[in-house]
Amino acid sequence: MVSTPTAPRRLDPALLKLAGVVVLGALMSSLDTTVVNVGVDTLAQQLHASLPAVQWVSTSYLLALAVVIPLSGWAVDRWGAKRVWMGALTLFLIGSALCGLATNIGELITFRALQGLGGGLLMPVLQTILARAAGPQLIGRLMSVVTLPVMLSPVFGPVLAGFLIDTLGWQWIFYVNVPIGLVALALAALRLPAGEPKAGERLDWVSMALLSPGLAALVYGLIVVGDGGDPLGLAWLAGGLVLTGLFCRHVLTTKHKPLLDLRLFGTRGFSVSAVGTFLLGAGLFGAMFVIPLYYQLGQGQTALQAGLMLLPQGVGVALVSPFTGRLTDRFGVRGVVAVGVLAIVAGTVPFTLLGAHPNTALLVGSLVVRGLGLGATMMPTMAAAYLVVGKESVPRAATLLTICQRVGGSLATAILAVVLHIRLAAAPAPVAFSQTFLCALVIALFALAPALMLPRRTS
Repeated sequence: MVSTPTAPRRLDPALLKLAGVVVLGALMSSLDTTVVNVGVDTLAQQLHASLPAVQWVSTSYLLALAVVIPLSGWAVDRWGAKRVWMGALTLFLIGSALCGLATNIGELITFRALQGLGGGLLMPVLQTILARAAGPQLIGRLMSVVTLPVMLSPVFGPVLAGFLIDTLGWQWIFYVNVPIGLVALALAALRLPAGEPKAGERLDWVSMALLSPGLAALVYGLIVVGDGGDPLGLAWLAGGLVLTGLFCRHVLTTKHKPLLDLRLFGTRGFSVSAVGTFLLGAGLFGAMFVIPLYYQLGQGQTALQAGLMLLPQGVGVALVSPFTGRLTDRFGVRGVVAVGVLAIVAGTVPFTLLGAHPNTALLVGSLVVRGLGLGATMMPTMAAAYLVVGKESVPRAATLLTICQRVGGSLATAILAVVLHIRLAAAPAPVAFSQTFLCALVIALFALAPALMLPRRTS
């Protein structure tokens, strides 16, 4: 009788070392999605810019992350995973160094976009490298290990950023990437498998030319229209709509492999998950922009103190994330995500009732509740989409969902920045922040609708 080899039950140390090399780079990219948040007030003062202008430091990064993600598969086929990884990390480091050298808000926004173009490739290429090294039997277990620090980093990043801003200056929230990134590059040169380029599909340059400026024009148009300023805001908005409309038409009619597979939206289950991911991304990144500002402008705290005040939310995420899979298996995706959204709403309510002397303990507890909700919603919502698409469509689905999350975060950050800017000019800080958090609460409530349309069970 011939014995059948059994699948390995533990992760090989060599595989874990490989994962450690690539996670180091992806961790920096993930951290940079929120490190700027505690520095907004400092940047506004030192670069003589308004809040709507400074929010573009975050928005340009998130948009760049979103638009470059679809390039990852084509780039890996064209040049090989190792070259793409090292090239992306090098671009991210160049962008980081230039951000620290910026002398005005325009330069900083431009360099942040450059940083995002490099950072956006790191996570999808990480997944490709680890999937090829681990194989189908171990990739699930390996990804569960490596994605936890990446998922938690946007929450804990503001603490590091606050320390750097208060001790060394705002430039160091970008400079700190350089020595760490150089170590990651050296390790990648030694440890990453070379990988051979192979012939692949040609790049859909038309989509890139339409999507990137289309998204940027849409976000900018919404900001200007909401601010009630430049009458050209409607023109920007219309231009963005035209470009994104042309992008959708091109993708749906092209005979070649499109940049994004929008046909997936024809599946109801995927559309529900995509809308939910968009709104949850808006709820995460939008509130992460406003909360540190409240503690600095409303309570007079330093950048480090504001970063520390975000830690309770990180604790909530960390507490629930390891058990999310088990909870969805037992109670179903719909139930877990719906309760998670309600937790986000409940955790936001006290911030809509701010007074001159808020109850600190209540706000800390509210942030823990928000974190529990965030940890219970994002991954199950995205995972639900994979239940309704074929295995061959999972990479394309993951790309679309990530873009939905980043674009949702970009729009929410921009909108909340405009609302806060307008209200601060017309009302005392506690009232202005309460009204801004009310907008964040409404965004979270919208996420309840797609949550209730998710499948009950995962199988």
